[in-house]
Amino acid sequence: MPGICVITEQRGGEVKRASLEALAEALRKKSTVGGDVTAVVLGHEIGEAAAALAASGADQVVAFDRADLALYSSEGHCACAAQAVRDAGASVVFVAATIQGRDLAAAISGGAALDAGYAADCTAIDTDGGDLVATRPVFAGKAIIKVRCTAETFVLSLRPNIFDATLPGGSASVTTATPPFDEGSLRARVTGIAASTKGRKDVAEADIVVSGGRGAGSPEGFAPIEALAEALDAAVGASRAVVDLGWRPHAEQVGQTGKVVSPKLYVAAGISGAIQHLAGMRTSKVIVAINKDPAAPIFKVADYGIVGDLHEVLPALKDALLALA
Repeated sequence: MPGICVITEQRGGEVKRASLEALAEALRKKSTVGGDVTAVVLGHEIGEAAAALAASGADQVVAFDRADLALYSSEGHCACAAQAVRDAGASVVFVAATIQGRDLAAAISGGAALDAGYAADCTAIDTDGGDLVATRPVFAGKAIIKVRCTAETFVLSLRPNIFDATLPGGSASVTTATPPFDEGSLRARVTGIAASTKGRKDVAEADIVVSGGRGAGSPEGFAPIEALAEALDAAVGASRAVVDLGWRPHAEQVGQTGKVVSPKLYVAAGISGAIQHLAGMRTSKVIVAINKDPAAPIFKVADYGIVGDLHEVLPALKDALLALA
């Protein structure tokens, strides 16, 4: 039976924007796939999140609400999500390609769950003759491929900040579902989450990211990067080189082995533009590069480039922004 199931992600009762983007894209593809769009939410005390999804435009909302789902576990969330897809009879599954979503999408597409086709980190979803065709980057972003699924079920993870999150609104019913395992029976469980960058925006979800590389010169050299980020209400990012040096936490790393970002504005300061870094940010809407080397590869993907020392350029940019405020 056709239909699209969107496995959403929430935190503190608030549905993540990346999940709303996935839901909005599912609603746009509903006429092609056929059937209903079902939004699935998992966690504990998630009434607010379920209500928000019910008002989004989804045809129905399924909520798995139990204490042992409060924190993400691959085993528990995968079992619930796969059960929701089976119950809905959906042929297509959308998941936001967050850190959690990538793990979940890969898990539910496996043979032990749905035995489905899987396209990861999609940047576009088109239609062709009634089928969905996913576009995803490969080879560190140097090429793209088109993926068409021949399996009965197609699981797609959608890169955040790529798809329009505009939702039509509605008033769907919310069904509370029972997890398909006994409480306390999970073999592994998360007992807590410690925030390593308290009070800072997540680079994977921010609209604006200001990133720094070895051109900063030292850990203290990130001061103008942080100052500009504060002025722009942006997240601070970093290249792998400075993370490996211990200058910045891994949570800020942008690139193939870090986080993939697609903000509205990406500022790369003192970053040369290694292919591994470009793989994590080249889908940004606008890229501004600042580097002392006019031949730095980062300028090849930049919309705007400034040849100069970030310690001189960034304070000037910050002052100009504050003067406009």
